[in-house]
Amino acid sequence: MMLFRQENRMAPLWELRRGMDDILNRFSSGCGRGLFPRTRGFPAANVWEDGESFFVEAEIPGVSMDNVEIYAMGNELTIKGRREPRDAENLTYHRQERGFGEFTRVVTLSADVDPDKVEATLKHGVLTITLPKAASAKTRKIAVKSG
Repeated sequence: MMLFRQENRMAPLWELRRGMDDILNRFSSGCGRGLFPRTRGFPAANVWEDGESFFVEAEIPGVSMDNVEIYAMGNELTIKGRREPRDAENLTYHRQERGFGEFTRVVTLSADVDPDKVEATLKHGVLTITLPKAASAKTRKIAVKSG
């Protein structure tokens, strides 16, 4: 009786992929923000609106209010900030996945906002911004006159 060993022709490719993944993971975990961020942007944000305002919630854990700047102009909101690194003296990191340093996030809204009425709060690492729409961006009911 002869035994045949079935060869998996894809095995070398899977080994190569595993090796490349390992190299990239090692490389990116040593960088402050990583080589390939796992989210589309930092900070992660939710944006929604009602008839009067836009609302933005952004997650910025570890960032103090002194290290956050917010700018509103036209239909753009810019969030700038800085997360300070932990004092690295006498530390040996085993894994470093939380980034540090400066960041900028620009959110384009579907209408202009009134920059003089924008309000922002930072609570438990969540930045909440209320951006009232500019008068020109609000829907107005037009009175119909008989002719």
